[in-house]
Amino acid sequence: MTDRRIGFLGLGTMGASMAANLARAGFEVTTWNRTRGRAPELTELGAREGADPAAVSAASDVVVICVSDTPDVEAVLFDAEGVAAGARAGTLVIDCSTIAPNATRTFASRLAERDVHLVDAPVSGGSEGARNATLTIFVGGEAADVQRARPILEALGKTITHVGPIGSGQAVKAVNQVILAGTYLGVAEGIILAMKAGLDVEQVVGALGGGAAQSWVLANRSGRMIANDYPLGFKVALHRKDLGIALDLARELGAELPVSALCADLEDQLVADGHPDDDMSAVARSIRARSGLPS
Repeated sequence: MTDRRIGFLGLGTMGASMAANLARAGFEVTTWNRTRGRAPELTELGAREGADPAAVSAASDVVVICVSDTPDVEAVLFDAEGVAAGARAGTLVIDCSTIAPNATRTFASRLAERDVHLVDAPVSGGSEGARNATLTIFVGGEAADVQRARPILEALGKTITHVGPIGSGQAVKAVNQVILAGTYLGVAEGIILAMKAGLDVEQVVGALGGGAAQSWVLANRSGRMIANDYPLGFKVALHRKDLGIALDLARELGAELPVSALCADLEDQLVADGHPDDDMSAVARSIRARSGLPS
């Protein structure tokens, strides 16, 4: 393993589990999070805590970033105590955040001026995938950089696809979030229709799972929709942020995404109603409310 020293920036729901999996895989992990002491279990796995992103990058061969949004990535990279301030020439940055493709390309150009390399590697699979190291990872960047990143990514996920030049990973993640928007809404509508029809909804889900309507969402999130209980998996507010990126990209390219626009509106209402941290299967709340069921 050539690059053994890994910095990990961002220890949220996804990042803490991802950093832990890198430590378990034998990497020497140094972490940073805006709120210190966020993931004490990492210390038990041998991870060290850095003072700031610059200090983490100075102690690392490769830096992995997993933060919430485009401005957060820019701050982590380019603030006075950011990655760029501490990174040596040849450092590789792997950005697992979900941000705007154009911003990714801009960040890569700015880092290249310092001989620091960037690949974008947004992930899909939710908190379960992060915890179990079964994430799907969409990777954009130069072939040599992606090859260098692969051993690290293999400790985080099961399906790793180099989808094109820098920014391409983010574009594929936007496509992923668009498809999820439609799938979650479709499953929610089907569940509510079955409930209104007086059917045994769990039996319906079992029957549908053997046919063309089967999906990961039907198998793993229909139970939450039936129970009207949405423990954390992937936050409504984060999916809404991702849909904003996808809708902006669609406008730039002249694509029309009516289902995603509807999902964005429903998620805006959920956030306004105090449900930003619910799992995104909470879109069923909106369908329930419109159908006269408790929401």
